[in-house]
This record gives sequence, structure tokens and C-alpha cells, in this order.
Amino acid sequence: MASSPTTRHRLAGLLSSPFLLFFLLFHYHIAAAEGIRLAGIIRKPTPDVANIFREAPAFRNGDSCSDEERIHIAMTLDSNYLRGTMAAVLSILQHSTCPEMVEFHFLSARFEPDVLSNIKATFPYLKFNVYRFDSNKVRGKISKSIRQALDQPLNYARIYLADIIPSDVKRVLYLDSDLVVVDDVGKLWKVDLQGKVLAAPEYCHANFTPYFTNVFWSDPELSRTFEGRKPCYFNTGVMVVDVERWRQGGYTKKMEEWMKVQKHKRIYHLGSLPPFLLVLAGDITAVDHRWNQHGLGGDNLEGKCRSLHPGPISLLHWSGKGKPWLRLDSRKPCTVDHLWAPYDLYRSPAHYFEE
Repeated sequence: MASSPTTRHRLAGLLSSPFLLFFLLFHYHIAAAEGIRLAGIIRKPTPDVANIFREAPAFRNGDSCSDEERIHIAMTLDSNYLRGTMAAVLSILQHSTCPEMVEFHFLSARFEPDVLSNIKATFPYLKFNVYRFDSNKVRGKISKSIRQALDQPLNYARIYLADIIPSDVKRVLYLDSDLVVVDDVGKLWKVDLQGKVLAAPEYCHANFTPYFTNVFWSDPELSRTFEGRKPCYFNTGVMVVDVERWRQGGYTKKMEEWMKVQKHKRIYHLGSLPPFLLVLAGDITAVDHRWNQHGLGGDNLEGKCRSLHPGPISLLHWSGKGKPWLRLDSRKPCTVDHLWAPYDLYRSPAHYFEE
């Protein structure tokens, strides 16, 4: 029901008080949408707020998609990173030539009805499935790393991906939630694995030594791990995986063995990344660097701003401590964060006041 001019005038007068405006915003966040932080991290929206994201447009296939195969994309699903996930999904669909051929496989540590309802309301036409990742699989295998976020059990779900998704899925594109794709994801999906179990951009110019401790390099047996290989760093936030070959090769078990070694000897500091490097570095198919412009979130300790690397870009990745939605909300964004903003579907409190 429309309000009278007098009522609107009184409301405007009340809101002109900074203290009262702060009170209303504080009350809104506590009572109307309990668990939604001012910083922008999405917790658990209550039924009072049916959908905290704007509905995305429906994206349709191009004329050349009749013979295209389905593209399977796997991502973890965490309420803390839901805002990033929504932006990533939007970017993938928006730039895909055949968006209706894209199917998402979300791995979640717990059943969160509000998260699912937000996905369905935001992307009514999205093809997706949600699978529960049993955190007990890694509870006794995780060692404390340099950043708390890296210690979360769901961060290790990518190691168990081939055991979770349906057996009829032969290939999966695994993507982190803190990225946006600005090119047709079908190009990355079709990369020739050349008989390897995994494909990802490699960074052979990076110093490989710091990824492991002195305990590792000084141990006569452990230090021979990479003999016969030319190991290069690769980021596990963007990977094309032959899940059938992964299952046949028992790669999950191989990584679990290294996680057990870590519990006793402390051979690395970076969460779920080192087991991938120990098992696969130097034995993957290299993908063009344009498919992972990573490190935009800065380092793992301070998250300072970083510039884009030179060259063409197909995927922007805010790996590191700083996340674009948090920095934008804090009004202290890095320049690169403005490249993420157009894909942000989050409805800020201002949208609710307007409605």
C-alpha cells in the first residue's frame, strides 16, 4: 500500500538521524535477516528474506549447440562463500555459447535448505545437483596451515571428487568459488588431456621449493619424491579432471597417504594444495595461463592488492586472503575487484529499503 506524502516526509526526517539510521540497519541485520553479516559474508538467510540475490536472466543455447556434449562443472557449496559462488555461476552462463549444456555438481558439507532455495530462486533454469561431502573423511588428516580458511574440511573435497559424483560422469571441470569466467567455458572443457588425469595452467617459473618445509627437503627419502619429473606449481582452483582415470589410478588414496605423512612430519603449510603437487606436479597437461589469472586476492597472510598479469584473460581468480565482495563492501576495494562487481547478484540492504 502506498504511503502518504506526510508519512514519507516523516520517515525521511527520521532517517536523517545518523544514530537512528544505524539502529535501523543494525536491527534489520539482526531481526530480519539473522546471520547476514555487514561485511558481506553470507551465513544462513532466514525465511523472512526469501532470496538475498537478484534473479539472473535465462541464458539460452546458440544455434551451434545441437551436437554439443554436456559440460560438468564441480564446485564446493559453502554459505560463507555463497556470494562468490553465485557470481561465478552467472559469469559461466553469461559467457557460455551453450549455457543449457552446463550442469553443476555442488559439494556441500551440510544440508542447508536456505542456500538451496537461494540458488533455485536466483537461477530458475539451472541444471544442478548437490552432494554431501562427509567431513569425517578428513577430520583426522588435516594439519593446521597458515590460514584458517585452508583448514576447513570442505577445502579438501576436491580430493574426493571422483568418489562423490555419479559414475557416469567421465570428466569434470573443478572451479573455486572466488573466480569469474569471462570466456566460453566450453573451450576449457574441451582441452586435450593427452592421456593425463588432470589439466591445469602450470607456473614453472615459480620457485617450487617454498611449497614444502625443510623437513621435507632434508629427508633423503622424501626429497626424492619428484625424481624423474619436472615439477611445476599449479593452482587447484581450476582443474580439468578425468575422473574415470582418477578412480582407476587410486589418486584419492595416494593423496591421503601424503596427508598421513604430514600429520607426523609437517612437510608443508598450504592445506589441500601440497598433496596435489606431491602426487601430480610434473605429470599433468599444461593449459594456457589465460584460464587462471590467479592470486588476485593477494597473499595468504595480508591479502594485499595485486595487479593483473600481462596477457589475454579468460578467467579471473581471487585466490589468496582477500575476497572481492568483502573488499567492495568495506569500501576499500582493489582495482581488480571492480572486474568482479558486474557479476555480483547480492541484494544489499539498500535494495530491501527500496522495495
